[in-house]
Amino acid sequence: MMLEETIRILTMQEEILQFSHFTNEDAWELGNLMVAEAAANRLPVAVSIRLNNGYTVFQYGFAGTNYNNERWMTRKQNTVRLMEMSSLRLYMLLRQSQEELEERGLDRETYAARGGAFPIRVAGAGVIGSVIVSGLDHMADHDFAVACLSQYLRIDEIPRLPVHF
Repeated sequence: MMLEETIRILTMQEEILQFSHFTNEDAWELGNLMVAEAAANRLPVAVSIRLNNGYTVFQYGFAGTNYNNERWMTRKQNTVRLMEMSSLRLYMLLRQSQEELEERGLDRETYAARGGAFPIRVAGAGVIGSVIVSGLDHMADHDFAVACLSQYLRIDEIPRLPVHF
């Protein structure tokens, strides 16, 4: 799949997977759905739902996850908060332009251009937070988040990427 097509699919995912509202109860329900899906598929992931104001409204880590996953989630979330796009879309845009994070003024210790953080976009309000996954290959982290968001929002027709490039 060409980069242009991949970026188009990622942009479509972000446009389609929007919320009409997002509350702490939504975070609890979405987070629990993600934990149930990960458990059912034996995925050793950490899941976090964080608001842009710095508040973590949901977080869970399966056995095998650790502080390294926490650090990755924080860096991915910082990327979504600043760029208002999925961390995977930034990764693909950087590949397309043959740039590094530093060329965009972003420090690798604070930001991560790797898949796994997806924006929580509320209609009329914009990006208010992130759904973050860590523990799999970065493409699989992104795909797991998209699959769970799609299920939670009851959106059956969502374009998906192959998990491995």
